[in-house]
Amino acid sequence: MDENLAIDVRGLRKSYRSKAGTQLVLDGIDLAVPAGTVTALLGPNGAGKTTAVGVLSTLLRADAGTVRVAGHDIAREPGAVRASIGVTGQITAVDDLLTGLENMHLMADLHHLGRARGRRRCAELLERFGLTEAAGRTVATYSGGMRRKLDLAMTLVGAPSVVFLDEPTTGLDPRSRRTLWDEVRSLVTAGTTILLTTQYLEEADQLADSVAVLNDGRIVAEGTPAELKAVHDTGSLDDVFLALTEPSTELEPTDPAPSSVNDKENVR
Repeated sequence: MDENLAIDVRGLRKSYRSKAGTQLVLDGIDLAVPAGTVTALLGPNGAGKTTAVGVLSTLLRADAGTVRVAGHDIAREPGAVRASIGVTGQITAVDDLLTGLENMHLMADLHHLGRARGRRRCAELLERFGLTEAAGRTVATYSGGMRRKLDLAMTLVGAPSVVFLDEPTTGLDPRSRRTLWDEVRSLVTAGTTILLTTQYLEEADQLADSVAVLNDGRIVAEGTPAELKAVHDTGSLDDVFLALTEPSTELEPTDPAPSSVNDKENVR
């Protein structure tokens, strides 16, 4: 595998079994993400985006294929992978009963940063995300945008080299969305690698160095936003997306997502 890649996926397969039978979600996908870049993984609902993030972050076990994240094999070295990554899922993994500062301190303790170092790191991130004044309030009083910013700040406590953002701006107002875009750009400038899933095509166009389109469990197109638009002779990723994906006539199960705070804490 290429040592210059932060994420290197070869032939990844994943299916789910139920009383109705076996549902193949990822059908031998390949994905290469260079270090210090943003790759957007696009696809319709049920395409397998969240399942892919779950496997890459060690929350789900692959059926076949080889995957290396931050230089570590996810099957043989899951602990090393978890120590190198951060995950922000579709559902914010914050404790409403704690203050923003207490949530941050909890993450610092889980990363064994030590009291002084952990407190400094938390203070830096709260200031970076504009949450210092609200740090003493319980998270139950936070707006959606503030909760999402706190969620991302918690993800960054351990200074991960690879960050998975699974539809991080869903439900945010335009101002909050742009704030998170700026933070993603800052992370990449500092050398962090980002794998982003999103329903917003403009978001992928603005942020991504490369785009991979997932449909029916397979990567059906990959390239820079400009390359994909040129191939399909269109001025927007929306048109590219529509050209590459077609609505299924069958009902598909919702793509499973890590939903518990405990799951998220294991990979922060």
